Amino acid sequence: MISFIFRTITLVFILSGMAFSFLFLILGEPTEENWRLLWEQDLQEIPLIAIMYFVIGAISLLVSIWMSFIAKTRENAATRYVKQVVDPDFTLKKNNISRALKKALLQANELIETQRKSLQRLTNEKAEANDKIIQERIIAERQRLARELHDSVSQQLFAASMLLSAVTEQEDELGSSKKTLQQVEKIVQQAQLEMRALLLHLRPIALRNNTLAQGLTELIVELQQKVYFHIEYQIEEIELSKAEEDHLFRIAQEALSNTLRHAKASEVELLLVARDNIGILRIQDNGQGFNIEEDKSTSYGLRNIAERAVEIGCTYKIVSVPDVGTIVEVKVPLGEKEILAEAEQEKE
Repeated sequence: MISFIFRTITLVFILSGMAFSFLFLILGEPTEENWRLLWEQDLQEIPLIAIMYFVIGAISLLVSIWMSFIAKTRENAATRYVKQVVDPDFTLKKNNISRALKKALLQANELIETQRKSLQRLTNEKAEANDKIIQERIIAERQRLARELHDSVSQQLFAASMLLSAVTEQEDELGSSKKTLQQVEKIVQQAQLEMRALLLHLRPIALRNNTLAQGLTELIVELQQKVYFHIEYQIEEIELSKAEEDHLFRIAQEALSNTLRHAKASEVELLLVARDNIGILRIQDNGQGFNIEEDKSTSYGLRNIAERAVEIGCTYKIVSVPDVGTIVEVKVPLGEKEILAEAEQEKE
């Protein structure tokens, strides 16, 4: 309001000075004789000089209002742009603000975007660091649990199974209790399988410094000493990314765990080969199989296999026929990757 009044008064003085200069050019030196007509001549009984000052005041007021309107419009536009300057897709499409303000707004937007990206990067790095720490603690705890379960519960179950087997062989002394003891023996053996499957899950997901072929070989050699079924395997060294190796190793663990717990198989075949620029991981058993659409007992493990395969851009196939067996197959597109074994042969 004060600026409006000051602007109006300033315009009045400027226009009055202009009017005085104009009259000076027309009427000459401002003497009573030369300028008498300004107050002697009137229009509807209003002196000419009064009409002149009224016009000057009206023009000053109108110009001041117009200038205030323009200033307010620009201020509103600038305020609107300042509020939008934090948006990532900020642009200046209109020309109703000054060039200097445009430049300042664009610089502010660029600075905000730089700070936003820096903050996002720091947040991501912090989250990744926290995830890494959590994963390391989880792996350490899994290893501790696996050791304790293997050293205590697993050995106790094995001892109980051996004792029950020895007792059930004494046919003459047991009589009618033999059938009950045989059922208990089966329950203990199933508990052993469940425990071995659990220990298989508790193994570290990461291969550390081992390749996928090395990790799978160690896993199978360890399982052959503990399970009742025979494991055939063919494993080749394949050049894969770290994520692909970790996910495929976990898929193999999941499939073997399902076989331990549910399949009741006598033979299992594991295949890791590369053919026609495609890496193939296949786990096949001759167990009791299941109906994929109806049997929910293995749905969680199968869902994990499917999710891990999709995460690394692989195609997967799970086929199971009741009383025939189950096949889990994952195919990895190798593209320009080469099989390490073939590369070594070429060098030789």
